[in-house]
Amino acid sequence: MSQIPRGPEHLVCPLHKAKMSKVCHTCPLWVQLRGKNPNTGQEVDKWDCSLATLPILLVENAQQARQHSAATESMRNEIVKRMDRPISIPQIEGH
Repeated sequence: MSQIPRGPEHLVCPLHKAKMSKVCHTCPLWVQLRGKNPNTGQEVDKWDCSLATLPILLVENAQQARQHSAATESMRNEIVKRMDRPISIPQIEGH
């Protein structure tokens, strides 16, 4: 496993009231974020405070929820369309 990088020297952690470079690498909220930024589409691979990345994750979650809702609605519409068709039952000869 690679070493956890330290936070930036010029910023102060609001929780620990100390420079991020001195406390972030030991904090459980210091996480690695990988994926695509939902706002820009650019690849992301960085270490940051999970509290700072929360807005990005909330935007991504909202986009995923919209996609799932659209897929569910599409499936529902297809099921309703198929249920509206008359069902043809083949006739048995001699009855």
